[in-house]
Amino acid sequence: MPTIFTRIISGELPSRFVYQDEHTVAFLTIAPIRPGHTLVVPRLEIDHWIDLPDAAQRELWSTASKVGRAIQAAFQPRRVGAIVAGLEVAHTHVHLVPIDNEKQLDFALADPNPPAEQLDEAAERIRAALG
Repeated sequence: MPTIFTRIISGELPSRFVYQDEHTVAFLTIAPIRPGHTLVVPRLEIDHWIDLPDAAQRELWSTASKVGRAIQAAFQPRRVGAIVAGLEVAHTHVHLVPIDNEKQLDFALADPNPPAEQLDEAAERIRAALG
């Protein structure tokens, strides 16, 4: 059975994509810890990031760097944190979160119902920064 991320990547489920290439995608999470919280996901449906082939690892982290720089430009946080937890969806993904301190990297802070306008604005800011 395909993961929710595979269904998003295929277009079966809606998402706010900020980046796509032949190997990876990046889209806003529906439960952001902070505005701009983005997921970077390989198109390969592999559960644990350590099981990704080397080429897929390189593509994943290259995209994470590219999108992370765009988040930095768009939101001007002190840092863009990267988390690879992967417990909630069995499909490798990197959380990129604009933060000003480490306490902001807490999933308990996630907004389960962010306003659509806030998500749309965050996605547009990241897309604009990506050029």
